[in-house]
Amino acid sequence: MKSVVLTGGPLSIEDLARVAGGVTVAISDKAKAKARASRKILENLERDGDPIYGVNTGFGALKSERIPQEDAIRLQENLIRSHAVGVGDPLAQEETRAAMLLLAASHLRGASGVGPETAQLLCDLLNRNILPFIPCQGSLGASGDLAPLAHLGMVLIGDEHPVYTDRDNDQVCASLLGAGVEPLKLGSKGGLSIINGTHVHTAIAALLMAEAKILAKAADVACSMNLEAMLCSSQPFRADVHALRPHPHQADSASNITRLIQNSELIASHQACHEVQDAYSIRCAPQVHGASRQAIAHAREVVEIELRSVTDNPLVVGHEVISAGHFHGEPVGLALDYFKIGISELAAISERRTERALNKNYSRGLPAFLTPNPGLNSGLMICQYTAAALVSENKVLCHPSCVDSITTGANQEDHVSMAMNAALHARKVIENTGNVLAVELIVGAQALDCRRAIQKHRPGAGTLAACRAVRKQVPPIHDDRSLSREIQSLDLATIVAEVELAVGGLV
Repeated sequence: MKSVVLTGGPLSIEDLARVAGGVTVAISDKAKAKARASRKILENLERDGDPIYGVNTGFGALKSERIPQEDAIRLQENLIRSHAVGVGDPLAQEETRAAMLLLAASHLRGASGVGPETAQLLCDLLNRNILPFIPCQGSLGASGDLAPLAHLGMVLIGDEHPVYTDRDNDQVCASLLGAGVEPLKLGSKGGLSIINGTHVHTAIAALLMAEAKILAKAADVACSMNLEAMLCSSQPFRADVHALRPHPHQADSASNITRLIQNSELIASHQACHEVQDAYSIRCAPQVHGASRQAIAHAREVVEIELRSVTDNPLVVGHEVISAGHFHGEPVGLALDYFKIGISELAAISERRTERALNKNYSRGLPAFLTPNPGLNSGLMICQYTAAALVSENKVLCHPSCVDSITTGANQEDHVSMAMNAALHARKVIENTGNVLAVELIVGAQALDCRRAIQKHRPGAGTLAACRAVRKQVPPIHDDRSLSREIQSLDLATIVAEVELAVGGLV
């Protein structure tokens, strides 16, 4: 595959995802020149002897401590080693690759006061798939993702530190010299420019955007399956209805569902006898799914801005060095808080549809728990329990992270964003919601099988394609069996892709 080239300009979510997945990286000459020019400005100002934060001063509350020139490099090395105190599980390798790319791209925009050497080393490591072991806990999302990025810095400067390599996926303790790579020689500000940015929580956020898009489409697909299986009305999804409340993402969801159920014999068979109104989990699906899509769209917009930003400190602006606050994670953190609430609502309404399809009192003639022999078999009864447990967990994870701030650094860092917590919680909400939607898709396929055994009518082309796509991965449930592995392994992206092929795409 073609390499992603860093030019010193914007970086797209799609290119970041490609590199996270293993695509190689190159740097343009123009980007290297911008970094060198920035470095030259900083060096000229440094020679003037004026205090420059983190270059000839201490850090944080130690900002007033002047550092002699002969200790400038040691200052940067000490910074990285002292800040590498993260704990917890490591970032996924895709997340680590994304964070490394973001750091390299930021340095090449010509405002960090460092040359291209760090970016070049990061790209070399990406291209060889030598990846630092970065513990996921320890960042406050302000002053940058200090602890996680310090673990990255430990590898860059050649200290022995856990890494993943192409040889295997096991963690090994190694230095770059052992891998045949020359470590980074830090210049003044070299260490600070590595750890003082939003690159880790932004990397996680960016990678979640593609997953969220799949979940939003999968929710519409799952809804259409259960809409048809439970003989619900198609009227609430009409375009002229949604034109009266013109939220665009709501209209998109309604349009998807309408397209999926188009030419349904099942719906046509009961148009004259359906109940006056269906339950909210069906009838209001576009309103809820649309609001979730709005949260996803907002988060994506914020992340796209962050991907073209410089977020370390201090910054080289013109011919000055300015101490500012671009490392503060509030923009991404707040967006992720909104995002994870939106994603969790896809799970919440999905679980309600699942419950109705399994409950013979509400499913309009479907067998209890969608088993042909209820009593001896429990059917899909406990799948709904699992979905309910995940929805409940999401409620806890959706407590907004950014409303919590703990003062650190002897009251120098007196407001922090906790954006990393927001990112980690959002990642778990995405995982949980994927499993809840997997349950609904499996239930929907089983419900359609049961309905078609009762009525010899075909569902809409999109709904039928969804059922067939699920059945490629999960056979019909005749007698009780464990569905745990099938729920967790159901490939929603493949199902969505097959459905899109059948209906000419989804919004």
